[in-house]
Amino acid sequence: MTEVFSTPPTADAELGLARAGDAAAFTRLVEPLRRELHAHCYRMLGSAHDADDALQDALVRAWRGLARFEGRGSLRSWLYTVATRTCLDAVEHRRRRALPVDLGPSSDRAVRDVPLTDVAWLGPYPDAGLADGPAGPGARYEQREAVELAFVAALQHLPGNQRAALLLFEVLGFSVAEIAASMGTTTTSVNSALARARRVVAEKVPPVTQQQALRKVDDARLREVVAGFAGALERGDADAFVALLTEDVTWSMPPMPHWYAGRAAVLDFAVTVPLTSCGSWRHRLVGANGQPAVAAYLWDGATGAHRAWSVNVLTLRDGLIAGITSFVGAEHFPLLGLPDQVP
Repeated sequence: MTEVFSTPPTADAELGLARAGDAAAFTRLVEPLRRELHAHCYRMLGSAHDADDALQDALVRAWRGLARFEGRGSLRSWLYTVATRTCLDAVEHRRRRALPVDLGPSSDRAVRDVPLTDVAWLGPYPDAGLADGPAGPGARYEQREAVELAFVAALQHLPGNQRAALLLFEVLGFSVAEIAASMGTTTTSVNSALARARRVVAEKVPPVTQQQALRKVDDARLREVVAGFAGALERGDADAFVALLTEDVTWSMPPMPHWYAGRAAVLDFAVTVPLTSCGSWRHRLVGANGQPAVAAYLWDGATGAHRAWSVNVLTLRDGLIAGITSFVGAEHFPLLGLPDQVP
């Protein structure tokens, strides 16, 4: 018996099928782009959960409007346009995402904090699926640089149109003319938005990105720092903990509003709260926002297990920890493929 092999349809053939109403063909077309579109929505909105909703909405819009895609550009570019417009609609109706540093000055001494629930907080983003290198030939930022906490936090200070223009140009490599067409505006307006956005980002983002800083640290030292951070917290070892910190280290814990700056203030908080009064900790090493991260589990006597507590994203400089952002909440753990409890 002769075996017959079918040839996979080409992208043009898939597009033709999708335009004719074949939902499966549309899914096959967009699936390879789903992760990068999701990351784009996260950069725009500062929340992986909001990115889920925005991407879902964008793909529904794209499916319903597929007949309007004329094929003069790539399907990828058109989908980015749809996703960007969807995010801009969301930005109009939602508060910008914040970190504790946006709310006020740092605290010198440990504060027994309670969550602030009326603030839209910036959230972490999983490293899984993030590509290395630029997303397009004209892009200035690497994909991992473009989800680093400092960059995404800075984006939240921009109006939606400036945020979109900067991402489309600097991260995705779109031309000014392409951005103007996708946003329904003029090249003059796009250039003005880019100039304003660059000024804000330059003020708020360190000149050395985390990708650049991490490349200066050998793998052994990186493992030593990250594992040392987790181990010091588990042992309650203040000396080992402080030895990992820069003099100007910061520690913030959204949704807790207070934050700490400087080795003395950070150590005071660490000794007062996580190192001595919280109970038993367990940790898992992960990656988030293109940075090393440590997932923390706190002992819960009621369930007899260590329960998901926070995802600690570390910012490094010169082989030491210059920033700790602890995203408190079990809702962050599924994003990183982590269990909600460990022994």
